[in-house]
Amino acid sequence: MLTDIKQSIQSFQLLEDGHVTSPKGFTAGGVHTGLRKAALDFGWIHSIVPAAAAGVYTLNSFQAAPLKLTKKHVDTAQQIQTIVVNSGNANSCTGEDGIKKAQATAELVAKEKGIEAHLVAIASTGIIGVPLPFAPIEKGIQYLNDPLCQKAENFERAILTTDIETKHLAIEMEIDGKKITIGGAAKGSGMIHPNMATMLSFITTDAVVDSKSLEQALKSTTDQTFNMITVDGDSSTNDMVLALANGTQNNQILTQEHPQWTKFLQGFHYVCKTLAKSIARDGEGATKLIEVEVVGATTIEAARAVAKTVISSNLVKTAMYGSDANWGRIISAIGYSKQKIEPERIKVAFGHIPVVANGMGVPFDEEAVMLILVKDELKLTIDLQQGNCSATAWGCDLTYDYIRINSSYRT
Repeated sequence: MLTDIKQSIQSFQLLEDGHVTSPKGFTAGGVHTGLRKAALDFGWIHSIVPAAAAGVYTLNSFQAAPLKLTKKHVDTAQQIQTIVVNSGNANSCTGEDGIKKAQATAELVAKEKGIEAHLVAIASTGIIGVPLPFAPIEKGIQYLNDPLCQKAENFERAILTTDIETKHLAIEMEIDGKKITIGGAAKGSGMIHPNMATMLSFITTDAVVDSKSLEQALKSTTDQTFNMITVDGDSSTNDMVLALANGTQNNQILTQEHPQWTKFLQGFHYVCKTLAKSIARDGEGATKLIEVEVVGATTIEAARAVAKTVISSNLVKTAMYGSDANWGRIISAIGYSKQKIEPERIKVAFGHIPVVANGMGVPFDEEAVMLILVKDELKLTIDLQQGNCSATAWGCDLTYDYIRINSSYRT
């Protein structure tokens, strides 16, 4: 099924300028409240009806207050109707005060929208360890029903921190004769090394989807997409991916037994993969998107581990920044990936040009490889020659600007 999901993108149409509000029955918006100096910093997504909900969350032991509350609400009701997100403050490592403010936020949002508090999800991103100023949150909630603020672009900008670009898309397909849309938005630029990372992503669809099937789809897709990106090897305390399916298109309920489930899953996977790659591409200070494909592994887990290890190597990342065909750094990363490899079988290629065969360097055209490495998107292929499993990871180069951005993030 993985091969089908990766290859069959003809089963849906990419919408021009698609957003989380492209699916029927969703609105989104954002405002400036003062959490950040001069940028939108409070956003929301709302469904006209309670939507089936699923989430995946950071595995960092220090999970932030809003994440804990959201997980509780999703696990309890398996439905969410409104998501609110603030940037500028993570409300993480803030103790009981943080928990109370997250709960108070949910209650105020519920009152403003006329829904139950357990149908509210909360996400926060920003500096860790600073108490959340609550007056800006109260101010933002007052705009939830303001028609002038209901713009998907406002939401996309309100959730950003050090990101350069907003990240959004939507696709459309036909299921049961109904026009089904899947939209998505994300933020993430630094502190990216999921399970999960300083990353937030929101997927919306107007399809009718069984909540358990949605949860399984999100978890399996996350393993192939959001958990296969890295920027700097750091995992944050706040990150989550939430998926909402509000069912407003009234198709036959989608489960794994539905004859068009694979088609839906292909589209869902495409949205998540595109958002994940957008996060990697927008890494702090990055100039290049790097793709590492590992083939010939004995298991998918081994392929993922090798790919993630290589894409996470600072030495590989700096070599790619310098367009340096230093394949020795790649071999080294493969070797410490803690997988059972056979060094004498390893092959490595930059783009279509082999540079390593049977664990040893082979002659190659330096100028031809340079033409590959100077591009803003480049691919490394590693063949372990041990089995039939494969995996792909995405990341970015490591530049001087990464240090500049992160040396003064707090101040």
